[in-house]
Amino acid sequence: MFEFEVQATSGSARAGQWRLPHGIVETPCFMPVGTQGTVRTLSPRDLVACGATIVLANTYHLFVRPGEDVIGKLGGLHRFMGWPRPLLTDSGGFQVFSLEGRRQVSEEGVEFQSHVDGARRHLSPERAVEIQWTLGSDVAMAFDHVIPGPSGREASADAAARTLRWLVRARSRFADLSREAPDRQTLVPIVQGGVFEDLRRASLSGVMDAGEWRAVAIGGLSVGEPKPRMDEVLADLEPVLPPRLPRYLMGVGFPDDFVAALGRGMDLADCVAPTRMGRNGAAFTDDGQVNIRNARHREDEAPLDAACDCETCTTFSRGYLRHLFAAEELLGLRLLSLHNVRYLIRLAARARDAIRAGTFEGWSRAWLARYRSREQA
Repeated sequence: MFEFEVQATSGSARAGQWRLPHGIVETPCFMPVGTQGTVRTLSPRDLVACGATIVLANTYHLFVRPGEDVIGKLGGLHRFMGWPRPLLTDSGGFQVFSLEGRRQVSEEGVEFQSHVDGARRHLSPERAVEIQWTLGSDVAMAFDHVIPGPSGREASADAAARTLRWLVRARSRFADLSREAPDRQTLVPIVQGGVFEDLRRASLSGVMDAGEWRAVAIGGLSVGEPKPRMDEVLADLEPVLPPRLPRYLMGVGFPDDFVAALGRGMDLADCVAPTRMGRNGAAFTDDGQVNIRNARHREDEAPLDAACDCETCTTFSRGYLRHLFAAEELLGLRLLSLHNVRYLIRLAARARDAIRAGTFEGWSRAWLARYRSREQA
């Protein structure tokens, strides 16, 4: 269990399989985000139809509401949300640290004010592990200290060092919980260090010294830093990442960022972008984003994306989709969210095919040039 096999490479890009308790995940892979135990507007059947093999849920939000004990009593997160395939839960670090003015960081952990009822709550490396164990996800993330992308060197070094200290504590608690069921869940460490290459390398070294792992995650990117810096950080980090472990780039999901990250050796990524953009009327295509609210689509009989095989694109016209948004009909939110999720999953599959064919570099260069050259329609 948790074995990862790299089956093909093309430059730094990799194609493989990750065996998890609830199924096999083929990589490269995009993971839809089900923050509160649901990918907004989409049912588990929708996700299966989209080809999703693994979904991400949010520890912070499920801890605050309804509480991990409730989910545990109702059979665990898989049963609670009706999702039979693999689940990854984040640690809550990003959400807690985004509560500017409502949280206090100490070496022990983070005390914060709940956004739901205002109650004071506390998360520590140990508590984050305990919550995720109760939720029963296949993959649990270690609690990390997240800071804004433009942060300076001193703050980045401090956050990376604290993340490593917390990792040691999280690993110890996870070892206690998993002793009787070692193949139920795996704990994944997170590399921090901001936009500073040497801090990233030092963080990775510390992570690998802290124990044996079944995957490694790159956090603290796509949080406000310039996009070129993210690419530079990943390019510097890729040669020293252990090749035997799957690599998870956290919070990246715009199509061009995703393809570029695969070229830097990343295997998995997640983001709320496809459903958030969809709910706001923006759709992903190879020719850039389509704003379905645009008046030019009012009488357009064409599908949203002629190359897409999702329910939205094979059933409805752009004119109808624009009407749904103009009339504020909820179906519009679902249909564009469904398309965007399917688009990214198809994009991952196309990248996988190119890697296996040994043509990823040429394919990605041509795809990125096309995507980035088109204006929003």
